[in-house]
Amino acid sequence: MRSFEHTASPVRVVFGAGTLGTLRSEVERLGRRRVLLVSGASQPDVVDRAADRLGDRLAGRFAGAAMHTPVEVTARALESAADADVVVSIGGGSATGLGKALAVRLGVPQIAVPTTYAGSEVTPTLGETGNGVKTTRSAPEILPATVLYDVELTLGLPVATSVTSGVNAMAHAVEALYSPEANPAVDALAEQSIRLLASGLRRIVTDPADPDARADALTGAWLAGTCLGAVGMGLHHKLCHTLGGSFGLPHAETHTVVLPHAIAYNASAAPEAVARVAGALGRERDAAAAMYDFVVEVGGPTSLADLGFAAGNVPEAVRLATAEPYPNPRPVTADGITALLTDALAGTRPAGTPDFSWLTDQVVASFAHTPDPRMRRLLTDLVRRLHGFANDNDLTQDEWQFAIDFLTRTGEITSPTRQEFILLSDTLGVSSMVDLLTNSRTTETTPSAVLGPFYVPGPPAVAAGADLSGDLPGTPLWVDVLIEDRDGTPVGDATVDVWQSNEDGFYDLQLPDLEGPVLRGRLTSDADGRVRFWTILPSEYPVPVDGPVGQLLDGTGRHPYRAPHLHFLIEAPGHRQLITQLFVAGGAYLDSDTVFGVKDDLIVDFAPGEGTPPDGRALDGGWRRLTYTFRID
Repeated sequence: MRSFEHTASPVRVVFGAGTLGTLRSEVERLGRRRVLLVSGASQPDVVDRAADRLGDRLAGRFAGAAMHTPVEVTARALESAADADVVVSIGGGSATGLGKALAVRLGVPQIAVPTTYAGSEVTPTLGETGNGVKTTRSAPEILPATVLYDVELTLGLPVATSVTSGVNAMAHAVEALYSPEANPAVDALAEQSIRLLASGLRRIVTDPADPDARADALTGAWLAGTCLGAVGMGLHHKLCHTLGGSFGLPHAETHTVVLPHAIAYNASAAPEAVARVAGALGRERDAAAAMYDFVVEVGGPTSLADLGFAAGNVPEAVRLATAEPYPNPRPVTADGITALLTDALAGTRPAGTPDFSWLTDQVVASFAHTPDPRMRRLLTDLVRRLHGFANDNDLTQDEWQFAIDFLTRTGEITSPTRQEFILLSDTLGVSSMVDLLTNSRTTETTPSAVLGPFYVPGPPAVAAGADLSGDLPGTPLWVDVLIEDRDGTPVGDATVDVWQSNEDGFYDLQLPDLEGPVLRGRLTSDADGRVRFWTILPSEYPVPVDGPVGQLLDGTGRHPYRAPHLHFLIEAPGHRQLITQLFVAGGAYLDSDTVFGVKDDLIVDFAPGEGTPPDGRALDGGWRRLTYTFRID
C-alpha cells in the first residue's frame, strides 16, 4: 500500500487568451490599490500595456529582474516599492522570482503574469543568489496569490527560448515523479505535463505562431509547476542551482542540458517513475536517452561547455552539490556527480537505444497514397508498433533472424491438415483477442470462441440422432441443443458444424490410419430449432508440439493443453455466424487453456445420463448428456 500526504496549493489561476486585460480587476479582487510592477528587460511593450491597464493603481515600476534573483537586485527593486500593497510580475522565471522576493519581504500578495514556460509561478519556492551561492527556501507566503496565463503573450516568444523554458518546466515534472513526497495526484499531473510540453514544443518549432501549441505548452508548464509546488526537489534542481548561482550559467539552458543526465543518474533507483517519463515522451523505455533525443529534436542545447562551463570547474561544482544532503532516489556521491557533469559537459548522449524514428516515418510515408483508408491505417499502425518493438527492445540481428526463421518454419509445416499459423495465433492469444473484438458486442447472445486449427470446411452431412464417433472408444455422449434467436424464437434449418477430439486428445486429422472423417459432421436444426446426435465425451488434449509453436511453448515453460470441449459453427439465413465451444465443467485446464479460449459462460455441465438412453440405445456402461441453448444474433 502506498502512503502519502498531499496539500493543494491555494493559487488562483486565470487561463486563456487576452487575460492580461483582467489585471486591474484581479488587483481589485484582492482588495489592493497600489501596484509595484516588476519585469525584465524583454517585452517592454507588454509591460507598458499592463501599466496602462493598471492606471492609477500603478505605484512604481522596476525592469531590472535578473537570473537567479540576486539579493542586490532585490534590494534595488525595494527602493521602487513606495507604498505598494501588491506586486505584479510580468515575464519569465527571473521576473517571477524577483516578484516573490519582493512580495515576501513586503508582506504583500503577488500576481504573476508569466510569458515563458518556467512553471515557478505556481510554486511556494524562492531561489536567491548571494555571495556567489544560490539558496532555496519554501514557505506558503511565497506562493503568488493569482497567476494570469495569457497565451497571447507567448506567441512572440523566440523558439529557442520556448524550448529551454519548456524543458525547464519538464524538469519540475520529472523530479516530482520520483520525489519521496510524490502521490497519485502528482503522478498524473506530472505525466500529463510532460506530454503537453513535448507535444506543444514540437509544434512550436514547426509553427511558432500556433496558438494551440502555445496553449498546450503553457498548460504543461502550469501543471509542472503545480507538481513542484507539492513536492520537494532533488538532484537535478540542486545541480542547476549550483551551476547557475555559483558559475553564472543561464537558468533554463542549464536545466535543458542537465535533465537527461539527471534522469540517467536516478534511473536505476526509480525505475517506475523513469518509465513514466519515457512513456510521456512516447517511448517504452530509456527515458534519459529519450529526453536527450527530444532536446536535440527541438533544437535545445546539450552541452554545458557550450554554456560557458569549463572542465576545471567540475571539482568545485561537485563539492557544492554534495555539501549538504537532500532527498534523491539514488545516493548523491562525489564520483557519481563527477561522472554526470563530465557527460553533461561533453554533451554525451545517455546510454540507450538510438532514436531511429526517421526510418519509421519514411516507411509510414510510403503508405500515404494507399487507396483503401482502412488498409493505410492498419499498415501505418503495424509499422509503428513493429518498429517501436524493435527499437524499445534493442533488437539484435540474430534475434530478428531467429524470428524470421521461426515464421519460415511455421509456414513450411502448415498444410491443409496442419494449420500451424492458426495455432501460433491461438497460443499468443491473438485469435481470442480478434474474436472478442469481432463477436463480443452483446450479452444477449452466446459467447463466441476461437475456430482453432482443426476445422475443415464442408464436413460430411449427418442425420439427426446419428453417432459421430465412428465406433471410437469413449464415454457415450448424447447432445441435445437448441438454436434460438436473441428473442427466444427457435431457428430452424440452421447449419451446425461440429468437431472434437477423441478420448486420447487427437482429432481425426492427426490419425492417418482412420478412413474418412470421424468426430465431425454437419447437422441441420429441425423446425423447433433442435439438433441431436451421439458422440463421445471430449477430453483435454495437447496442441501439436512437434513444430515451431511447440518449441515456443516449451521455451517459455508453458503447457500445451486445451481444456476438454466441443466445437460448434452455426449458420442460418438472416443471422450472424456463431463460432464457439462448450467446455466440460470440472474438466482439466479450464483455468489455463493454452489458447485462452475458455469463457465462463461456455463452461457447461456434461451431466451423467439417467434412465433409458435416447433412441433406446443399448449401453453397457455409463453415459453423459449435454443440453444447451444457443442464442444467435
